[in-house]
Order: sequence, then C-alpha cells, then structure tokens
Amino acid sequence: MQKHRGKTGKGTEFQRNLARIDDLRTDGERCWSGRSGAPGERVGGNPSWVRIPPSPLSPPGLDNFPAMDKDELKYWLGFSLIPGIGPAKFSLLENHFGDLGRAWRTTATELKAAGLDGKSVDTIIATRPKISLNDELEKLERYKVNVVTWREASYPSRLKEIADRPPLLYFRGTLLPKDEWAIAVVGPRHSSVYGRQVTEEIASDLARNKITIVSGLARGIDAVAHRTALEAGGRTIAVFGCGVDMVYPSEHMNLARQIMEHGAVVSEFPLGTRPRAEHFPQRNRIMSGMSLGVLVVEAGERSGALLTANYAVEQNREVFAIPGSIFSPLSIGANRLIQEGAKLVHHCADILEELNLTMSAQQQVLKEPIPTTDIESQLLSCLSKEVSHIDEICHRSGLPIATVSSTLTVLEFKGLAKQVGAMNYVLI
Repeated sequence: MQKHRGKTGKGTEFQRNLARIDDLRTDGERCWSGRSGAPGERVGGNPSWVRIPPSPLSPPGLDNFPAMDKDELKYWLGFSLIPGIGPAKFSLLENHFGDLGRAWRTTATELKAAGLDGKSVDTIIATRPKISLNDELEKLERYKVNVVTWREASYPSRLKEIADRPPLLYFRGTLLPKDEWAIAVVGPRHSSVYGRQVTEEIASDLARNKITIVSGLARGIDAVAHRTALEAGGRTIAVFGCGVDMVYPSEHMNLARQIMEHGAVVSEFPLGTRPRAEHFPQRNRIMSGMSLGVLVVEAGERSGALLTANYAVEQNREVFAIPGSIFSPLSIGANRLIQEGAKLVHHCADILEELNLTMSAQQQVLKEPIPTTDIESQLLSCLSKEVSHIDEICHRSGLPIATVSSTLTVLEFKGLAKQVGAMNYVLI
C-alpha cells in the first residue's frame, strides 16, 4: 500500500494533524470531576459498560516509572482533564513554559503568549480551579493505574514516532520493550464465521512467534484476537475509548482482567471518561501507532477498521488484509484495501515475511494431521478450511450421521477439526 511518511517535526502539517485530534475533545466527553461508585457498578445505569475495580493482580501504580516525580506528573494529569487540550496544545505549553507546573499556575496573558487561542485559554482558566490534582493522583493509586508521558523513555517507542501521539497514556498491566513487535488486528463487531476462524488461526501463530496482538476490546474480531493471543500464551494490548477504570462492552470484564495479567489495557482518556462514539476514531490511531502494521480481517464499506488502516498509512505502517468473498458485504473493505496495495494475507508467514521477521522453528514445522483409523482419514478428506455442515460431510463420505458425529468429536479432541457453530466444521 502506498505510504506517506508522517512528519514528526514542528510545522504547519504537524500542527494541523495534532489540532485534528484536539478538535475532537469537547466539554461533553470528559468526566473531569470523576464519579463515585463501587467497583463493578454500572455507572449511570448504562448496561453496556461497567466500572472496572482495583485488582490485587495489578502491578504497583506510579512507582513503576520514577523518571517523573509525582508532583510534576499531577500537572500532566490536570491538563489532560481540560477539554480541548490535546497533543498540539501540550506541545505549545511545554515549549513555552519548560514544565507544565509553571503553565498550570500562570496567567491568561502568559497562556496566550504561549500560542493558545482565546477559547482554550478561557477553558483553562475556568476549569483549573475545579480540578483537585491530589485527588487525581489518589485515584491512580486506588485503581493501580500507571501513567507514562511522552517525555519518558518507557513511553512506547513506536507510538512516540507518530505525529499526533498522545501526551500521556493511562494503563493497567505492563508495557514491555518486546511489545515494540506488535500487530494490530481489526475487524467488525458483527463478524462472520470465516472472519473469526481466520483471526484465530493467524493471531494464534503471531502470538506463538512472540508478536504482541493489539486491538480494541470490541465485540467480534477484537475480542477473538485478544482471546486467541491469551490462549496461545502470548501478550496482548487493548486500547480503550474510555478511561481504564471502565470496561466497554461490559461483558468483556473478565477478558480485560486477563489482558491486564498478560499485557495491558491502555487509554489516553482520564479515569472517569465514559465511552463515546467520537473516542473510538481517536483510539484507532493509537492501535496502529503502537504496531508494526495493521491486519484488517474483515471490513464493510464504512467499517471503523478502514479508519485504522488509513491511520496506518499516514503513520508509515504496513497494511495487511484478508481476502474474502466478493459476495460478502463484510469483505468489501478488505478486498478494496488489497486492490489499493495492502498486502494480501493467507497465513501468518505472509505478515512475518513482509516485516522481515522469521517464524520460530516450532512454527515452521508443518502440522500434518495424523488420523488413526480409516474412518478418521475418510472424514478428514471431506473437510477443508471452508465451513462444511455435518449433512454435507455425511453426503460426501457416505457414512451414517451417528458415525460422522462421533468421529468428528474424536477429531476435535485430537485438534484436527473444529466445530464453528451450528454443526459446521472446518479442518485445522
């Protein structure tokens, strides 16, 4: 896919890119004063998201990154809570004042001298007295949340390369240097059996090859990618469109806990920020920015997965896509990406080859199914990567349904076949 190398220096284009993210921040998107509520409470009566409680399994909070003093960090937290203060304005404040503590305490006149527009200055002056910086630090400790700023060495190195990188990241879990080797896996919430099957196969192989899987914890392909990485013993990172003290959708609470134990949940949004539609395009740029490339499994004509792919192109990342049926609405976007130059992917090896990585010796060994009976061999010859209903398998094999059903169960147990719902089977 044609790439346009993003500018990382100062200048008109750079500031325009940053301002685009700033403009998405509105008064309504923030819960800057926080909300009280017991862990696990469905805050505001909304059944679709839930506050995530502190966990003894979470690592210690602020002490993980002693490079920035807590007294300095609180001013970063404060500015992150002010609507409209995003990457571009953080840069202006840092460049003019040297440290954000001075910027926090300064006058409206000095803020204007730093290059901030009148509306932003008015917002800072009006909002600043309402924020308790010490309370914000206490919330981080209570929820065992880490914060890393773009000034620190522990900030994700690939994310630091993009023009509109977030000034600070809130996260629960661990961000490790090896997460630099990551692939973002994206697709629709309402995915097909084919899409889920492909995600399981490729994400599993990527995880076994020490590639961290990045996704957004959404229903559908995101959740499959996270679960598959965990089941394969790999690492995975979920990027939230809300604060990391909440989980959206709420049914992924347990999945989020597992991710925190074997990776991290990450957000640029402060604690207490609720999920809103405009947050998800913002979080998509972080998913692609943290990764070597983006794999689009399925995508409709107006899928959010295509937005992530567009961010990847802007950020000079690789774009990969799974080909799909020309008759499937879920394949329109992915097929079009391939037409436009995205790397067509059949197997994990296609991704690793494009990134100049090699498969581990264990993964290079072909997994040849070894049936132990003639009937097992016969049924395996009737299966493929395409979904087959048990009635079709009976017709092809000429065997009675009782025999086919019991033998398929044995093949599943051996890891040679898999049921993908409604008595449909595929060859593994």
